[in-house]
Amino acid sequence: MKLLDEIHHIAIIVSDYEASKDFYVNKLGFEVIRENYRGAKDDWKLDLRVNANTQLEIFATKNPPKRPSYPEACGLRHLAFSVKDIEKTVMELKALGVECEPIRVDEFTDEKMTFFFDPDGLPLELHEDKVLQDNFEKNLEDTQLTQESMHTFSKIARSIRRFLEG
Repeated sequence: MKLLDEIHHIAIIVSDYEASKDFYVNKLGFEVIRENYRGAKDDWKLDLRVNANTQLEIFATKNPPKRPSYPEACGLRHLAFSVKDIEKTVMELKALGVECEPIRVDEFTDEKMTFFFDPDGLPLELHEDKVLQDNFEKNLEDTQLTQESMHTFSKIARSIRRFLEG
């Protein structure tokens, strides 16, 4: 029996509030829902909209301990984001000054993936979801068919107009 519906939010702790806000808002494009200074805890809390159902909470505290990544420790390993076109996304991130590891194919899912890092070194994954990719390609094909149909319709309409004008 499934008790939970979906992930509502993921919370991360950052060391530099402004750098992290710039990264997640201006580079990754997440929308600010709310931003609060919490005086009792002397920290900042930034709520960001990832998509219609998922939020990212950013907590900025003074001098948080570094995240153990090498060797990996128990707990959150990384955040992964679905994208339709991984090559395009990597190029867009690079243009914003965000370097990604080389794209590789997951040996179990046969889907493309890569990693990059937030300002505190938290690993973030881009994962080209085959379902999203298939839908993206189908929509692209549908758009091309629609454009071709409109072009054909325009040619027919011009021919009819010329015929009627005599």
